[in-house]
Amino acid sequence: MDKWKTLLSSRKFWATLVGLVFMIIKAVKPDFPLDGDQLAGILALLVSYILGTALEDGLSANK
Repeated sequence: MDKWKTLLSSRKFWATLVGLVFMIIKAVKPDFPLDGDQLAGILALLVSYILGTALEDGLSANK
C-alpha cells in the first residue's frame, strides 16, 4: 500500500499521466483543438518538468 501512496503523490507520475492523456486524446480524436506542433510543445514542457523534478529529487536525496 505504501508504494501506491508514493506513486499517487509523485509529481512525475501525474505529469506523465497528463502527457499520456493528451497523446491518447489526440490519437483517438484527430479533430482535437491542438495540432501536432502544439502537442509536441506541451509534451516537451512536461518532459522538461519531469526531468527537472527527478534531478531535484536526486540531489535532495544526496544531502
